[in-house]
Amino acid sequence: QVQLVESGGGLVQPGGSLRLSCAASGSIFSASTMGWYRQAPGKQREFVAQSTSGSSTNYADSVKGRFTISRDNTKNTVYLQMNSLKPEDTAVYYCNLNYYAVRTYWGQGTQVTVSS
Repeated sequence: QVQLVESGGGLVQPGGSLRLSCAASGSIFSASTMGWYRQAPGKQREFVAQSTSGSSTNYADSVKGRFTISRDNTKNTVYLQMNSLKPEDTAVYYCNLNYYAVRTYWGQGTQVTVSS
């Protein structure tokens, strides 16, 4: 069983930055694709960014150039650096671990609010 624990959310003004962290338990982290998703009130959960086991990355168009995903396999942790935040980035952000599409896990989510 894998547990994912997110941290780093909070309230930030437009144009500000936050860094989210997601720490995973277990031994499959380095072999897994790690992703960040978000869900705003009244909307479906949407993809934000992912980092594969080979450290290639992919981003939603809405965050390209502003968000950066990275991972530290020695710490079983994935990060999401969010810069130039906008009010429309307000959402609950979820960490996802996908192990060869056979096993997938979600964190509990962390709230990000962008508001002046």
